[in-house]
Amino acid sequence: MRAAQAGMKPALPKRFYKQAGVEERDGQFLLTLDGRTAKTPTKQVLAVPSRGLAEALAEEWQGQGAEIDPSTMPITRIVNSAIDGVAPRQAEVVDDLVRYAGSDLVYYRASDPERLAQSQDTAWNPVLDWAKDIHGARFTLGEGVMHVAQPDEAVAAIRKAIEGIKSPFALAALHVMTTLSGSVLIALAHAAQQLDVDQAWAAAHVDELFQESVWGQDYEAMERRHRREADFKAASMLYRLAIQ
Repeated sequence: MRAAQAGMKPALPKRFYKQAGVEERDGQFLLTLDGRTAKTPTKQVLAVPSRGLAEALAEEWQGQGAEIDPSTMPITRIVNSAIDGVAPRQAEVVDDLVRYAGSDLVYYRASDPERLAQSQDTAWNPVLDWAKDIHGARFTLGEGVMHVAQPDEAVAAIRKAIEGIKSPFALAALHVMTTLSGSVLIALAHAAQQLDVDQAWAAAHVDELFQESVWGQDYEAMERRHRREADFKAASMLYRLAIQ
């Protein structure tokens, strides 16, 4: 099966440049390839608001081998998404993130086994306390997976917090962290530096890690999680660089 899947993968483009660099122009920082301005998939100039972010882009491009493998370039993928997809429709992205606040991971708790319930409380209660103390958002908890309606004023408070993120690059990074974690509250708490990146990732996988402690680890599931974790950490770094 793996051989068949490998055979179905599209051929990667050949590397066509020797040197990736950064050029400052009109207050923006552009990725250059052999001195030529790089473009996004929709042919827009690949420009970012900070030198640090541009240097992270250049490092990904310089690190490519004989072929260009987008799977090893998470910063580039998010930046392309920010320029081509998020910037022209920020309101839609905000709406999508707000939908997570209506059914966030951290609302749904286990009553047993006790060890899992305690792990959820330890990881998720500080996130809810932060949302309450900083944003005045009080959410309702439930057991199991049955949907629990959340107070409109609490969801509105999270909307206001998300709308306060004006940079399309930071917003794109927040969206990636949210979709990978299943929790806009964890993503926002991490963005506000209430959780470091490892704490945020662990908080998003309390249930999964508990199941592994009981039933053992599944190699393919671990590999998938490690790839997603790398993307989460890239989004975290991009967020910091975008708001500098």
